[in-house]
Amino acid sequence: MTVDIAAIDPTDQPALDAAYRIAATVEATESPDLPPLCRRRFEAPLRHPMPGIDTRWSVARLDGVVAGWVRLNLHLLDNTDNASVELVVDPAHRRAGVGRALFTHAREQLRAAGGKRMVGSAVAALPGEPGGQLPGAAFAAALGAKAALVDVRRRLDVTALDRDRLAALRAGARSAVAGYRTVRWHGHPPSEHLADLAYLEGRMMTDAPLGDLEWEPERMDAERIQGMERALDARGVRRYSVAAVHEASGRLVAWTVLSLAANTTRHAWQQLTIVDPAHRGHRLGLLCKAENLEHTLTYEPELSVVDTYNAAANTHMIAINELLGFRPVAGSTEWQSTI
Repeated sequence: MTVDIAAIDPTDQPALDAAYRIAATVEATESPDLPPLCRRRFEAPLRHPMPGIDTRWSVARLDGVVAGWVRLNLHLLDNTDNASVELVVDPAHRRAGVGRALFTHAREQLRAAGGKRMVGSAVAALPGEPGGQLPGAAFAAALGAKAALVDVRRRLDVTALDRDRLAALRAGARSAVAGYRTVRWHGHPPSEHLADLAYLEGRMMTDAPLGDLEWEPERMDAERIQGMERALDARGVRRYSVAAVHEASGRLVAWTVLSLAANTTRHAWQQLTIVDPAHRGHRLGLLCKAENLEHTLTYEPELSVVDTYNAAANTHMIAINELLGFRPVAGSTEWQSTI
């Protein structure tokens, strides 16, 4: 059997259909509790990459049949030594050398671009629970990648949410935040807050636990935030935000986001939550999260499930999430391969 690898042609609809089918099949197998993979979000990076990202997407054909694909995201504005990678092989064509051929192809692309490391994630058992090594993790280890960061996915069952308790948590947090007010928006952020949002977004890779990942702080500015918003629009992602403003300075100092894919009204992802270090200790993270749940439900009344990932070592954010009702459901590992 011969494995042929080539860049995906955006006009080759049968190849895109096959790539999506493979991705959707694998995700449904590895994470059956998640909603179906959103087709619009899946294809958008081909035409609408995030700013500062050069996306190289290739498909592997096994005797002419699409059997897998790899998407390599080269970073142009920061972390230029690194690339994030997604690699998926059709379960029907595993153990035929497809995955290894795709990995070799991606490694050569990274080497040609002057990069040094690839980082990708794989579903895992929850820390401390039996479950063995799942296929993605076994594949990464077999290629010599190192487990660099352990994450846990937690879930909030919105249908069982005690709204009175949520309101009490919000009121309790608000009582501790004299000198701050919250602002909220749906979709694009107000232009007057872009600079502060860029600062907060740029702190994510400084403040969040990274384990052994070699990752630099990201260089954010208002223009890049706007570019990210346009890319999310292209993916059909609906976003809901609550932020806290320090009244004395007028600066926005905390921010949290919930997002829904274009193909669902019932499932959301809790995205970033970040508080400026100079303004921590005032329960701003809890306040913003609790208020944003209420904010999102105003627009998304059918919402029933919210998922979020946290580094297993991020005890502070985990405590806030569990106070809100999030509970562990799955593990994930960030793997790093140095070429």
